[in-house]
Amino acid sequence: MEKLYRDAKTLVEQSIKENMPQAAVHNALKNHAFGGAVYALAIGKAAWTMAQAARESLGDRIKKGIVITKYGHAAGPVPGFDVYEAGHPLSDENTIMATGRAIELAESLKEGDELLFLISGGGSALFEKPLPGLSLDDIVDVNNQLLASGADIVEINMIRKRLSSVKAGRFARLCAPARVFTVVLSDVLGDRLDSIASGPAAPDLSTAGEALAVAEKYGLNLSKKMRDYLEEETPKSLDNVETVITGSVRTLCESAAGIAAGLGYTPHILSADMNCEAREAGRLIASMARQIKYRPNPPCAVILGGETVVHLKGSGKGGRNQELALAAAEGIAGLKGLLIFSFGSDGTDGPTDAAGAWVDGATAGKLAEKGLRIQDVLDNNDAYHALDAIDALIKTGPTGTNVNDIAVILA
Repeated sequence: MEKLYRDAKTLVEQSIKENMPQAAVHNALKNHAFGGAVYALAIGKAAWTMAQAARESLGDRIKKGIVITKYGHAAGPVPGFDVYEAGHPLSDENTIMATGRAIELAESLKEGDELLFLISGGGSALFEKPLPGLSLDDIVDVNNQLLASGADIVEINMIRKRLSSVKAGRFARLCAPARVFTVVLSDVLGDRLDSIASGPAAPDLSTAGEALAVAEKYGLNLSKKMRDYLEEETPKSLDNVETVITGSVRTLCESAAGIAAGLGYTPHILSADMNCEAREAGRLIASMARQIKYRPNPPCAVILGGETVVHLKGSGKGGRNQELALAAAEGIAGLKGLLIFSFGSDGTDGPTDAAGAWVDGATAGKLAEKGLRIQDVLDNNDAYHALDAIDALIKTGPTGTNVNDIAVILA
């Protein structure tokens, strides 16, 4: 087991390292010809890293820049940029203030100017100004309902974008007549531009009818003003935007597969589109692991990428990767030579300081010794405290990138 854990740690560290956005941003900028004055805005969990790369590439050509990222994700000043940290996964007063600065920048742009817009996951919460008649409290309340409902990221953003002055292509319209060159680090399955950070510079592919159906599906408690905004159609075309996608969960899975092969495992990428309840994903992955152990196989690594969801019913603390791992632990109890782990590439899983967790055949027994029953822990959504009690959390700290999550079976 010692070798499995050592190899798993290498896989986590190296796959994140290979998906840092610096090289991708440099390549995107190298292949783009800027005409007039260049301004920059970076939003999301990887905003600081992307802004740093842009500064390295363009230097003083950037007249002014703004970074809006999550607390603890800025690693110091970036020359020429104002750096703001704000709330995630829920917006706060700093979000509104920093977004206001970005709106001022957008509205100051002239014909011939160009905005370099660097977008990464987490931008939906970090880049926000409610539409007239709505408050920050309104936005936080709706986001809380959505995050607890089990809705997936596309459904969540379908609602959020319709209550915002800067989402669903509205920010790009504020920049007109200036051009917007958008470089995107995707954390959304299928790389839907209108869903990554709720599409501030992308035409909206969803309809008012679909948004209302999501509100009905999850029983959202919305004011009349919110429902009125859901019924309004969002921008369906933009003529001042060019977009390049630089990374996604598919590249994360491919990196993990290459690293696993270098460690002596036969890699298998089963999916880069995992999208289901976290605990159900954990149980399915455990069933795969059992099949691997019941049949003679060379060392192998089974890799699944995507973003699971958690339906909050308890009062505990955790995240989707921790719930997935904990649910898997029950299914592999007693099996030797197996390790299952799941982690978020941004280094934060839910509202915790963990990126995810790893479990093996002894995990369930260790929890039992602490008086913890896995199903009870899952029912209370308290995976963090249970896994922390047996030293099973993966902690990387903020990584500077964000291309979604992967789960891995090492056997």
